[in-house]
Amino acid sequence: MSFSTLMDFVGNTPLVKLQRMVNPHTNSVVLAKLEGNNPAGSVKDRPAINMIKQAELRGEIKPGDTLIEATSGNTGIALAMASALMGYKMKLIMPNHMSMERKASMAAYGAELIEVSQEEGMEGARDLALQMQQQGQGIVLDQFSNPDNPLAHYHSTGPEIWRDTDGKVTHFVSAMGTTGTIMGTSMFLKEQNPAVQIVGVQPDDTASIPGIRRWPKEYMPKIYEATRVDRIIDMSQNLAEQTMRELATAEGIFGGVSSGGALAAALQIANEVENAVIVTIVCDRGDRYLSTGVYNPAG
Repeated sequence: MSFSTLMDFVGNTPLVKLQRMVNPHTNSVVLAKLEGNNPAGSVKDRPAINMIKQAELRGEIKPGDTLIEATSGNTGIALAMASALMGYKMKLIMPNHMSMERKASMAAYGAELIEVSQEEGMEGARDLALQMQQQGQGIVLDQFSNPDNPLAHYHSTGPEIWRDTDGKVTHFVSAMGTTGTIMGTSMFLKEQNPAVQIVGVQPDDTASIPGIRRWPKEYMPKIYEATRVDRIIDMSQNLAEQTMRELATAEGIFGGVSSGGALAAALQIANEVENAVIVTIVCDRGDRYLSTGVYNPAG
């Protein structure tokens, strides 16, 4: 008798139709892909598993090795889970203002957490990861430059969306952090139908939305190719958080702040076009943010 392992349940997440938040006067459909249903709770489970697996196949790492990664949260949690599952030690570097739930989740999987200041941010975390690798403390997978990050989505997220929409998807909307999700999914969907519109969401100049960034030019992820994105929408902090809360109260979907930003952009598009099938990524679960107060702003 053959039994499944945890790795078998990464991907094939639900794609659900929103029922109450979409303008009733539009004939467009908005579908949310619930990536919080992955084992470690986010879309980052896909590249975490793939980056380790492919590095193993190339002979670059082996079980028992120490891995190092800079993260704002979700990739770190996913890598901590994957490392526990696949037999690696994990050192994670993140800005110290990230939520308590994220830090506790990483520790629960056995990862060592190293914090940098909020001022140093993700740029500082990335620099420290490379410095630690140079000092021989471990191997950096580097989600920002590693092609196995977008390829995880090319081989899973994109095909799942195409399959579950019967090839009718017209728009794909994703918040942009490392840009792995939008790069890999765009690559696959554009191969199937070049007319599919790929829309990226980034914080506006005043927003600080966990997991997504407006990168300085020198820190732009190397996996990012601007030609794969048809449109970029700047998102305000207030609208992202407001939409996130409404997603929970109106649709029963408990997502994080970047998911609220992506959905706000998807709803904007639904009001601009007709007969569209718009897919947006709900990249993680809202319980990862409860201690920040975003779900109870008046409390």
